[in-house]
Amino acid sequence: MLTIVTNHGDIAIELLEEAAPISCKNFLQYVEDGFFTDTVFHRVIRNFMIQGGGMSSDMQAKKTRQPIKNEAANGEKNLRGTLAMARTNVVDSATSQFFINLKDNAFLDHGGRDYGYAVFARVTEGMDVVDKIAGVATGNKGGHQDVPLEPVTILEIRSSSD
Repeated sequence: MLTIVTNHGDIAIELLEEAAPISCKNFLQYVEDGFFTDTVFHRVIRNFMIQGGGMSSDMQAKKTRQPIKNEAANGEKNLRGTLAMARTNVVDSATSQFFINLKDNAFLDHGGRDYGYAVFARVTEGMDVVDKIAGVATGNKGGHQDVPLEPVTILEIRSSSD
């Protein structure tokens, strides 16, 4: 169990290590490195998802490790409260960025429109915090759309046993 500590409250998550071992190992390495500290949820789209894990509050991308293999074919679905790896149009391009689904997004599942987005965790507590983040005002910033006007900061991600 991990806790995503934000300036809007805490979100407890459970990793799906059996279903997505590569994604979970990758995510845990970023957590252990302190990579997520002071990153932001930089993309918030109501009734869809909130995305974070790779940008500073001034919308600068942090340097990441190499991309990982996409595990979207693991049978997990992009349901409300699940976390999935964000990626570009390249199937195996996920690095540090992730998103939390605000609703069931079946079109993001493997075989939907393309290879899909790998679900690797689920929220166990704090969906009220996720929903609060989903309700913030957004606009354009640094060439990006749907950016919270006031930063939604990930203060840290820590093991729940810490």
